[in-house]
Amino acid sequence: MIQRTKEDVLTAIVEKNVKFIRTQFTDTFGTIKSWAIPAENLEDALNDGVMFDGSSITGFTRIEESDMTLIPDPNTFCILPWRPTERGSVARIIGDVKLPDGTSFEGDPRYVLKKAIKEAEAQGFTMNVGPELEFFLFKLDEKGHPSLEFTDHGGYFDFAPLDKAQDVRRDIDFALEDMGFNLEASHHEVAPSQHEINFKFDDVLTTADNVITFKYVVKSIAYAKGYYATFMPKPIYGENGSGMHSNQSLSKNGTNAFYDSDSENGLSQTALHYIGGLLKHIKDFTAVTNPLVNSYKRLVPGYEAPIYRTWSNSNRSSLIRIPAIRGRGTRVELRCPDPSCNPYLAFALMLSAGLDGIKNKIDPGEPSNFNIFDVCDETRKEKCIESLPGSLKEAIACMKESTFVRSVLGNHVFENYLSTKITEWDEYKAQVHKWELDTYFEKY
Repeated sequence: MIQRTKEDVLTAIVEKNVKFIRTQFTDTFGTIKSWAIPAENLEDALNDGVMFDGSSITGFTRIEESDMTLIPDPNTFCILPWRPTERGSVARIIGDVKLPDGTSFEGDPRYVLKKAIKEAEAQGFTMNVGPELEFFLFKLDEKGHPSLEFTDHGGYFDFAPLDKAQDVRRDIDFALEDMGFNLEASHHEVAPSQHEINFKFDDVLTTADNVITFKYVVKSIAYAKGYYATFMPKPIYGENGSGMHSNQSLSKNGTNAFYDSDSENGLSQTALHYIGGLLKHIKDFTAVTNPLVNSYKRLVPGYEAPIYRTWSNSNRSSLIRIPAIRGRGTRVELRCPDPSCNPYLAFALMLSAGLDGIKNKIDPGEPSNFNIFDVCDETRKEKCIESLPGSLKEAIACMKESTFVRSVLGNHVFENYLSTKITEWDEYKAQVHKWELDTYFEKY
């Protein structure tokens, strides 16, 4: 994590000729909320916060309890490199939401993650996360509106001329690096017009902030270049969807707590118990890692998306994969999350599930080092291999009964999250979809 003081930020706005700062936070579902303040007001904002109306934010509070304060976090300050600079630069800073009395607002997703981090620290652990975010780039129509027209028909690791958007991705890469990201890979993905940019792992709070920043940067630059970027999990039928594979590890006393050079597979008991905790609780929080009706169009057989609750060594058909690298790079990859999730809530639940596994020494069972997609239903039943929820409705039902998820999210987020998702499902099931018209309209 980059450590900046208030003084560092105030110095930077003078040196970089910053005229406006976009203050940011997310609502319950990970949507960025932002407003700009003049640079000369930043010192007061850093000292006292900025007031806003919480009743207008989805999942926050009622109108009679609307006053809230955003306290900017100096560590998140950065210049927006794609914005014009003729009259001065524009910067961004993420904040924590507080109540008028100065206490943390329990509905702030960043606060939920900070609570989980404190629990990990109490056990001597620090969580590191390295997410892999996939997204699609589509063309804008003649009115500047998003369309579903592909920008190219390239495939995995293809380059120009098959990858026709490489220049856009290059501009995104440069902007991210200017904002402090340490990029590891940038390439075309499997589906037409699908891309992936990976950045180096970091502590979990920094990474959650980076995920929010990443999506903001990708969408902003793509639109400026005449494209529309979407992190919708499955925008096109018949093509691979977009995931957010989440590589995670715990450190203790500066060393990787998941590595044991003396064990047969290089994994420590801590790692195995962490995996056990993830496997135990994943169905309960799938509604958070995969929060949309559309998320479950991705989690189907045949498109490389994991749907079976298993773990394995390097086997990409399992829900949890252990990449082959060992030592400092030993990590657990949870493959089901998609990039529409709120990273603060998703990472808080992953961390808390792993900690529960460590605390209660949960056995993950034997690894499934075979292609689970090739196994018949009867064999999966014999091996007690369960599936993830098959729809948002099923995921909501699992979450609703989970005391674990409630304890991690807190009553406020838990209740508001479920209420909104139940409404979303009810609205979806009441719609008449094109497939129904194509299949039934003329036939009946």
